[in-house]
Order: sequence, then structure tokens, then C-alpha cells
Amino acid sequence: MTPTTQNLLVVDDELHIIRSLYRLVRRHFGMQVNCWVTESTHQALAWARERPFDAVISDLCMPEMDGLALLTQVAALQPHAALMLLTGAADFSSAQRAVNQVGVFRYLTKPWNDAELLSHLEAALEHGAAARARAAEADAWEQHSGQLSPQEAERRRLEALEPGITVVEWGPNGEVLMPPVDS
Repeated sequence: MTPTTQNLLVVDDELHIIRSLYRLVRRHFGMQVNCWVTESTHQALAWARERPFDAVISDLCMPEMDGLALLTQVAALQPHAALMLLTGAADFSSAQRAVNQVGVFRYLTKPWNDAELLSHLEAALEHGAAARARAAEADAWEQHSGQLSPQEAERRRLEALEPGITVVEWGPNGEVLMPPVDS
């Protein structure tokens, strides 16, 4: 069951970008999404140690730490959070590294289209909440039975090898939904 209030962390070194994203999230999601925003990667990591986030969106080029390094650390703290990279300096090698090494859920470019960004944010929040719910179910099973089910043990083994590999989004008719392909 997806919680009614979800948590989103936005990190960008440009104040006008943070303000714009915050207003967009507030207008679209209202109070259904708690939105933490910061210009500081160190503050973002402190918050990631304190509370669970369903999704984290970060700029790529920042002075304290680049977005890939930040998202790598966030992923270690919160393996179930959907990670998104937002950049004005898109290039294939950084996109490839973001997806293959960091496990970024979406790689987005500035300037963005509001409707497209909101669609990606909705997918990321849903993905993160579902992953957190599955982890909670697995923990409850483990506490109840004192051991992992064979299926859960295998799922955790696969997730450790390839984060996100066991995540499947299902459509209303039971079909597997593939993430949209950005052009």
C-alpha cells in the first residue's frame, strides 16, 4: 500500500531552479508530497540520513559535489529511493554513467517541459514508494518467521548484484509497463 504522503528531495545549486521546482511540485501534488529543497549537497546527505525519500532529484554540475557522487551516496543510504538527474549540460557519457553505475531512474535535461517533468516525478515517486513497501513487507516476513523466504533471499541477492532489477511496473490489465524512452 502506497503511503498518502510521499517524500521528495530536490538538490540544485541554483536557487531559482529550486524555487521553480518547489512551486511546480506544490501546485501539482499539493500536500501529498513533502518536498525538501536545498542548494547544499551536504544538507541533502544529512536529510537522507534522517528520513526516507521516495524520490531524489539532483542537478549534475554543482560546486560542492557533482550530482552523480551525491546520488551514489544517497543510494547507499536509501536503496529504495528513485534517483533522478536534472542537468543543463547533458552528454552521453554522463548519462551512461548515471544509469549504469549509479542506477539513476531518469536522466532529464534543463530546460524542462513542466508536463513531462511532472510525469517523470509521478513515476519516480510511485517507484520509490513501491520499493519501500516491498522492503517493509520483506522485513515484516523476516520478523514474523525469523527467516527470509527463499524467494525474498533470491530477490535480495539479485538486487545487491543489480539494483532495480526486480522492480516491475504493472499496467491495469496485468501487462508489464516499460519506462518511456526519451528522445
